[in-house]
Order: sequence, then C-alpha cells, then structure tokens
Amino acid sequence: MHSLFLKLMSRSFKLIGLAVSFSPTTLAMVAEAARLVKWFQSDLVLIHVGKKDSEKTEAMQKLMDGSGVEPTRIKIFWVEGEPAEQILKVCNGEKIDLLVAGALKKENLVNHYLGTVARKIMRKAKCSIWMITDPSVDLKPLKNIVVDAESNSMQDIITLACYLANKERGTWVHVVRELKLLGLALSARDQCTEAEYDELQKNMVHEETSVVQKMLERIPHQHSKINIKLLSGKSGFELAQFAKRKSADLLIINASQRKFSFFDRIFTHDQEYIFSDLPCNLLIVQSPRKA
Repeated sequence: MHSLFLKLMSRSFKLIGLAVSFSPTTLAMVAEAARLVKWFQSDLVLIHVGKKDSEKTEAMQKLMDGSGVEPTRIKIFWVEGEPAEQILKVCNGEKIDLLVAGALKKENLVNHYLGTVARKIMRKAKCSIWMITDPSVDLKPLKNIVVDAESNSMQDIITLACYLANKERGTWVHVVRELKLLGLALSARDQCTEAEYDELQKNMVHEETSVVQKMLERIPHQHSKINIKLLSGKSGFELAQFAKRKSADLLIINASQRKFSFFDRIFTHDQEYIFSDLPCNLLIVQSPRKA
C-alpha cells in the first residue's frame, strides 16, 4: 500500500466511538461502525447514556458478538446524564478519534433552534464525526464521495476520500473547490473588456483545477474516478446542493476552526446549511491530535 495511505491510517482513526441507544436502528449503526473499524484497523468504544441493567447488559453483549469486531478491541461505557454532554465527555476522556452517530436528514424549526443531540455533538466535538442519515445492516457501498477541498489540510482530506474510495473500488470522488468570482468581478468591472474578463475567468478556473490535479499526482487513486468541480456562491449551501445532485453517499468536510454561536443559527454559517438539511452521510474531519 502507498506510504501516504499508511501514514493516514497510522495517525487518523485509531479509536472509533459509537453512541448506542438500543433503538430500532442500533443493529445497523453497529454494522456501520464495524465497517469503519475494519477499514481503519481501529478499536471500538461503545457508549450508552442511561442506567445499566441486566436487560441492557445482555443486549450489549449480543451487539458485541454480532459486530464481527474482536472482543478485545471493544470497550463499553455506561454513563448517565445529558446525552450530548456525556457522549462528548467520554470522547474527550478516551481520546476518541472518530465518533459515529445517527442524524436526522431534515430538522424541524424547533430542533434547528434548540438543537438535537446530533447537532450539539457536531458543534462541540473535538474529534472527527461520521454522521449517518440512513443506517442499514445491509451496508451500502460508497459510490459517490464529495469532498470539500477548501482548507489548509486539503491534501489530507483528499487523501482520506481516496482511501475510502479505494476500499469500495470504482467510486467517484468529487473534489469541490470554491471559485471566488466576486473579487474578480469587482476588480475587473471597469478595467477590462468582456473578452478580457472571460479570459481572466478561464485562467482562474485553470489555476484552481491545476492545484488539485498536481495534488492528485501525489495521492494514490487508481481505483477511483475523479471529478474536480468548481462552485461559486455561498459555499456551504452550494456544497450541499452539489452533493444532492450527485446522489452522494458521503460528504467530507473539515471541522470549523471556531466555535459555533447562537448567531450562527440565525445568520447562517456555511456549515449550518449542511447541518440543518443533511444531503447524505457526513464526515466532519478534525485536525489530528497532537501527541
């Protein structure tokens, strides 16, 4: 395997956490988490918020036995209190790298302002998060992965997308960059002809595409089909709409580098567009923990 993939596996998701609610989707969520454990050669932490009793203990044991994960690689936490707070507390205490959780595709107005457990976790988690909108025991292949390449760690996030695509084979990886045309329009409006403006725009598109193409030369993606897409406009909104148009199975974004406030819910932050109406499964990638 290519050294970049080995480097990614060694530093990314060594420990995967899963919030277990014993709901009708629990079996499917365990199956989804077990697939990631296999892909990343990780250990698994199961977290249940609620009182521990004999019935739940037996149910948890059945989940472990049916997961396909070696028992020695599974750790269980029983905690009580406010769900989001307790889940995040375990994540921080155990230094979980990736938390797997269920999410609503579309939130109603009340949930948008008060915040569901999933939304609270997405805003406050210090680890990466894999939000699953439609979990299934019959695991669905990742046929279309959309990755937002708008950060300083662009190479890492594209490498991660290609690694996941390599596990599925034949997967499309749509690398999305934002084409910032407003500044170009304002600076060129009174200084060049329409033909010159078109040439400037064409050069801009070429430069942005070349950045990704040169990066892909260093990233193994022989089993993936690559599409480089330049979007203009409100990046969070446009990104979500693009993921919908491509019937994406997974959207990968970098975590916001600042805390979300109440005003982000009113004057919508880019990522809030995605949170409030998830187009598909969502992977929010945090920067690797410092040793």
